[in-house]
Amino acid sequence: MSEKPAPDRNLAMDLVRVTEAAALASSAWIGRGEKELADGAAVRAMRSVLATVSMTGTVVIGEGEKDNAPMLYNGELIGDCQGPPVDVAVDPIEGTTPTAMGRWGAMSVMAVATKGSMFFPGPIVYMNKLATGPEGVGVVSLELTPSENIRELAKAKRCQPSDITTVILDRPRHEELIEEVRAAGAKIRLIGDGDVSGAVATALSDVDADILLGVGGSPEAVLAAAGLRCIDGQIQVQLWPRNEAERSAAVAAGYDIDRILTIDDLINSDNCFFAATGLTDSDLLKGVRHRENQLVTHSIVMRSRSKTIRTIEAVHKKEKLRNFALL
Repeated sequence: MSEKPAPDRNLAMDLVRVTEAAALASSAWIGRGEKELADGAAVRAMRSVLATVSMTGTVVIGEGEKDNAPMLYNGELIGDCQGPPVDVAVDPIEGTTPTAMGRWGAMSVMAVATKGSMFFPGPIVYMNKLATGPEGVGVVSLELTPSENIRELAKAKRCQPSDITTVILDRPRHEELIEEVRAAGAKIRLIGDGDVSGAVATALSDVDADILLGVGGSPEAVLAAAGLRCIDGQIQVQLWPRNEAERSAAVAAGYDIDRILTIDDLINSDNCFFAATGLTDSDLLKGVRHRENQLVTHSIVMRSRSKTIRTIEAVHKKEKLRNFALL
C-alpha cells in the first residue's frame, strides 16, 4: 500500500469551513451567559464539518480526555480518513467567557500539521510564554528578564522601549510582571482571554502588539505556535505546574519542567496550517455579524510552507445554515 500524501494546499480552505461552522453555530449564544451551551454548539458544528475534511487526523490538542469530552477529545480520529495523516489542534471557542458575556476576543481556531509533529503537554495545563514577530527571533528569550526582553526587542525594531506594546493576560498572577514591564517603559495591553490571538498578533504589522508575556494555557501555546510558524514569528514556553501534584505527574511522565521549549518543539513541521474565525470582535478578526437573513463571518487561514495568509469575509444565508443544523 502506498503512503498517503503530505497535507495538501487545498486543506487550508477546508479548515476555514470548520472554524466558520463553529463560530456560526455558537454565535446565537453570544451574550446569553451560557458558556457551556455555546461551547457545545461549537463542538458539534466543528466535529460535523471535520468529518468531511480529506485527512486522517488525530486530535492532539482537544477538549480534554475522552471521559470528560465526548467529542473532539485528545486522541480522537477525525476527518474522512482518506487524506494525509496529520496532527490536529482544536479550540471550538477560544474565549467561552467572552462569548457568554458578549465581550471582546472570542474566536474558533484550529491547526493541522504533519503527523507526529505537535507537542502534547500532558498533565501541564499552563505554560509561561514569550511570543514575538520576526524581529524578535534570536533576540528575545525566556532566559532574559521581561525588562531585558523589552530593551532587546526595541533595539531590534529600531525604536524605544516606550514604543513596545506588551500583551499580557489580565490575571492576579501577573501583577509583578505588569509592574516590571511598566518600569521598563513599555506599554501594556491587558487581555481578558484569548492569548492565541494575542500571540499571533505580535507578528502582524497591522496590529499594535509587539510581544506577549506571561502564563497562559498549554493548548493555546501549541495553537499559537502553528500560527506563528506561518508568519515567521516565534514562541518560547516553559511548563508551569500549578501545584506539586501536577509537577510530580509531569516529571513521572518524562517532561523536563525547566527546559525552554521553542516553536520547533511545539510544532516540529515546516508544513502546518492555522485557521480561525471571529466570534466576537478582536484585534485579529471581526466577530459574527447578524443581518436580517444573513450571517457574515471574518476568518484568517495561513500555511507555513507557502507563507500564504488569506483573510476571508463570507456571507451565509440563514435558511441554508438551518438546513445544515448550524443554527
